[in-house]
Amino acid sequence: MDITLSLLVLTTVALVLGGAALFRREGYRKQAVLMLVLAAVMAANIAILTVPTPGGKSLSGEVQKEQAPE
Repeated sequence: MDITLSLLVLTTVALVLGGAALFRREGYRKQAVLMLVLAAVMAANIAILTVPTPGGKSLSGEVQKEQAPE
């Protein structure tokens, strides 16, 4: 699960940087906006997985507890 979250964060950062770079070019505004929308969706997924509930549990923490011990 840690690898998945790391990849999600890295991909989100890359999409934001790529979207910002494309937004400056003429003719690529639509693709830039789509990249930024995808980055927002991925950031929401990261938040859903990592932000704890009022009970103090997060989805990523619960998944790690359910995995078989090594």
